Amino acid sequence: MDNRRQQQNGDDPRQARHMPPLPGQQQEPPGHDSQMSPRPDHGEDSYVGHQRLEDKVALVTGADSGIGRAIAIAFAREGADVAIGFLEAEEDDARETERLVAEAGRRALLVPGDISREETCIDLVRRTVEELGQLDILVNNAAFQGAAVEKFEEIDGERVRRTLLTNVGGMFFLTRAALPHLRPGSAIINTASINAYQPKPSILDYATTKGAIVTFTKGLAKEVAARGVRVNAVAPGPVWTPLIVQSLPPDEIESFGKQTPLGRAAQPAELAPAYVFLASNDSRFMTGEVIGLTGGEPLG
Repeated sequence: MDNRRQQQNGDDPRQARHMPPLPGQQQEPPGHDSQMSPRPDHGEDSYVGHQRLEDKVALVTGADSGIGRAIAIAFAREGADVAIGFLEAEEDDARETERLVAEAGRRALLVPGDISREETCIDLVRRTVEELGQLDILVNNAAFQGAAVEKFEEIDGERVRRTLLTNVGGMFFLTRAALPHLRPGSAIINTASINAYQPKPSILDYATTKGAIVTFTKGLAKEVAARGVRVNAVAPGPVWTPLIVQSLPPDEIESFGKQTPLGRAAQPAELAPAYVFLASNDSRFMTGEVIGLTGGEPLG
């Protein structure tokens, strides 16, 4: 009885592994996983694969840390080789993702570059296909989120251009480059956000791009279904990633995620299984959908 009670307590969704109270902290963009306290849990010690992506090749942007690293770990343990897209300033974090993919017995390819530039996106896809042999799964995950502002007028033109070109432009460029290589059975997975449905005024440029990602997902899914390619999205709520410590003030970090019905933020490891599901044949009759992982906050 005691063992069963202990197991039930460990399954309590109000609790996350390795998620003590969050102390106030802040980093300069782009933020680094290695400098966060506590360190995020990407599933390094917990994710167990079942060969659902055996011999697939995935390209994951923003895979140096956060949700992207958790996806890369899960995909590798499910049997996929992984191309890791990242900004050059985040190479140390990307090297750690590379190590974890290789530790799972799969090939890891590091491809640095700024996805707001179309030529970078074309190169990302080209190198993935040339060096890993094919492309089966594209995960458009990388994003820029500027610091929270008090007034709309503080979001200037330079920031708007960077946010739109990274979050929306990069998705367009990568998808356009990837589609000629995607065979029937391939999958595109986009990272949206609860901000697509409940936009925070303090990061309205970011929230706007996440709404665009939902629209893009639903529209593209209709076209490429005839090619046997599926397109879906995941809409996270609050997740403990470097994006947070480089965009929110320290006092907001301390309460981050407490507004959710489950009363906490997610660890990146808790999102990765949804991406595995959407990439695998387990979801072969699903396209044009958005999976909300929000701790109970409603989408829509």
